[in-house]
Amino acid sequence: MWAVLRRKAASSNLVAYGTKQSLGVVRPALTGSMSQGYVDAILTPEALTLGRNTKLARQFHQGVPSYSKSVRNVASPFKTDFSTQMWSRSFSSDSGDLVDAVVPFMGESISDGTLATFLKKPGDRVEIDEPIAQIETDKVTIDVASPEAGVIQEFVAKEGDTVEPGTKVAIISKSGEGVTTHVAPSEPSTQDAPAKVEKPSPPPPSSPPTSETQPPKAAPKQPPSKPSATEPQLPPKDRERRVPMTRLRKRVATRLKDSQNTFALLTTFNEVDMTNLMKLRSEYKDAFLEKHGVKLGLMSGFVKAAVSGLQNQPIINAVIDGDDIIYRDYIDISIAVGTPKGLVVPVIRDADTMNFAEIEKTINTLAKKANSGSLSIDEMAGGSFTISNGGVYGSLLSTPIINPPQSAILGMHSIVNKPMVVGGEIKARPMMYVALTYDHRLIDGREAVFFLRRIKDVVEDPRRLLLDI
Repeated sequence: MWAVLRRKAASSNLVAYGTKQSLGVVRPALTGSMSQGYVDAILTPEALTLGRNTKLARQFHQGVPSYSKSVRNVASPFKTDFSTQMWSRSFSSDSGDLVDAVVPFMGESISDGTLATFLKKPGDRVEIDEPIAQIETDKVTIDVASPEAGVIQEFVAKEGDTVEPGTKVAIISKSGEGVTTHVAPSEPSTQDAPAKVEKPSPPPPSSPPTSETQPPKAAPKQPPSKPSATEPQLPPKDRERRVPMTRLRKRVATRLKDSQNTFALLTTFNEVDMTNLMKLRSEYKDAFLEKHGVKLGLMSGFVKAAVSGLQNQPIINAVIDGDDIIYRDYIDISIAVGTPKGLVVPVIRDADTMNFAEIEKTINTLAKKANSGSLSIDEMAGGSFTISNGGVYGSLLSTPIINPPQSAILGMHSIVNKPMVVGGEIKARPMMYVALTYDHRLIDGREAVFFLRRIKDVVEDPRRLLLDI
């Protein structure tokens, strides 16, 4: 067969034969030198489809070894379709005008998120690193930033989609060419809506005659309506709104329910006289603000009191892990913060090494980030004990739920003036109820009461912190 093909390639009829063949037809892999007639007749026309490169076409015919696959298998990949793809690939990267905005890395413990909302619209101008969308995860909200300055050409994903790191969200045109806004389609849709509403209007005239023809039948149907009067009258469905839960809200619900199902929750209470701590605050608040640049609040006093209580009762700072108890030699205090999107719990690291000013600065910074939704995963990870201040909302008394995997949580409440017996006399005192919810599997009532008693002693007499008594 090879000999026949060689003779055919060298024959004078090679011109007619070559012009009728394409790269998809079986062609011999010649070895050695080729005649000039073969090059002019076959390789030169094929060079038109291979980028006008005769040398490249020559390699296609000479580069097939004799020990390779059959001629049919070798020649089949080199079809006109392949050459067309090679030619068109260069056009896709000629300008480099389009760039993709993708979902960034969201943290080691987060594999995906929900595309909550778009901050921009197709056709809007964006600058480099400007947020164009927000991704809601189980813990924080993450922004999708524009990689380049330009105009948003289109959104690839939709609001409510579950996206992973690296998922394409939008296409940005750096030059702004070819960007179209989708305002026109919305106009006919609004015009079609009233047209559809007008069509069902003819039935009302037909309904009166039916009602007029059935008055005699309506009389016997009245008795069955009596038992239905006892049934509850539900509001119409058009007065209800169904809104999907955010990922943060679902995560909070899951964790709190797991806490109830896992822990043996028990709460103990006490009452704290806030007179001395409030007096300390009022006397030194101006000097404190002038020196440290932050206001002196009540939370720093409770954080220091909690640190003292955890040092006196280390079991409150421990946690159960399987059949073991893990004792923590560090104190990271979590502060529960309520935001419009849900409850978040940023952490004050190494609170036992901080003074009042450092604690107030950290709380102030974390609270601002929580309200703006800019908390990171690292700022909420961990925590060995939680403080929840429901008093800022006016709560008088509550039983807080443990934040897993911690073992206890302290609940603060509102300050109310009450008549108290002080030195044998009845006086008005600013009083606060405090609650400690703990895991009774690990912590006995004795340790819980001693811990809460320590909170009471330190808050009522802050001088104990200086004397360490």
